[in-house]
Amino acid sequence: MSSFAETLPGKKRNSSVGRATNWLDAMPHPDCVCEVAADHVGAARWSKAGGKLEAESHDILEPGVLNPSPVDTNLANAETLRNSLRKVLTRVAPKGEAVALLLPDPVVRVFIMPFETLPRSAADALPILRWRLKKSVPFDVENTSISWMRQTARDGSLEVITAVARLPIVREYEEAVEAAGMVPGVVLSSTLACLPLLDQAGATMLIRMRGETITTVIVRGDNLCVYRASGMAGGRLADAKLISDEVFPAVAYYQDNHGGEIDRVLLAGFGDQQEAVARSLSADLKAPVIPLASGETGRGLDNEARSLMNMGQEALVGWMANAR
Repeated sequence: MSSFAETLPGKKRNSSVGRATNWLDAMPHPDCVCEVAADHVGAARWSKAGGKLEAESHDILEPGVLNPSPVDTNLANAETLRNSLRKVLTRVAPKGEAVALLLPDPVVRVFIMPFETLPRSAADALPILRWRLKKSVPFDVENTSISWMRQTARDGSLEVITAVARLPIVREYEEAVEAAGMVPGVVLSSTLACLPLLDQAGATMLIRMRGETITTVIVRGDNLCVYRASGMAGGRLADAKLISDEVFPAVAYYQDNHGGEIDRVLLAGFGDQQEAVARSLSADLKAPVIPLASGETGRGLDNEARSLMNMGQEALVGWMANAR
């Protein structure tokens, strides 16, 4: 599969928008972006100059159409998904257009792995990464696409951020986009697309809910320190205390391995649960807990982009932020 990124991204061209790290800069950057989530399909087209929203569309998916998984078939009703994609994409881009395809977080597993050294050559690095991943993923690593980038750990050692996905599962999504008349030019997980929306100073935690998956990310400066995606039975119906308990292991890991406290928490995808979740987390973490759109980076975006974030389409905005 040629569209999955060969490496995770490098540096931001304009650090005034979002974090100083552009996680997606090494990839092609189509103006049209589409997110397929467990409960909806959303798409947006951004202008080449200035990242202005030119068109947006979204469609609700009924429960059971899509079952995000890193191992099993995801498209329980492929025809329904194709129809939804066709409806949404034809409203934002002409047929044949290249599209950035954002997948549900469970499909793409992300690891932060310590290394003493790793060859610079992709041909030499890939077999080493596959060998290291064998004990970490519940599938055959030979039939996967792997992307990676280097970062310097707090103690000066090498860390490699690695994203891995099974090729047959990614092809399910690509084929659905192709059936809608579009070309999947880049494929990555939706929360990775959100990273440029995180605030740069200190330690920022993003907690994002999509369907029954809660993804917790902690960044500090230019470094990705924690990435954890896990399932929650009941999804949005889970109470605020259960959500707080779910993210605590990520916080404990960060404090044990990186030192210091969380400076701020950004929330996305909680809908009418957001206030209750914010109160619970603020009490536990002793840190401000605010919507993603209200963070420093979010406040720097125009009203249309902020409105899209408040509608639960933050991944589409994150994709745009990488190009600025």
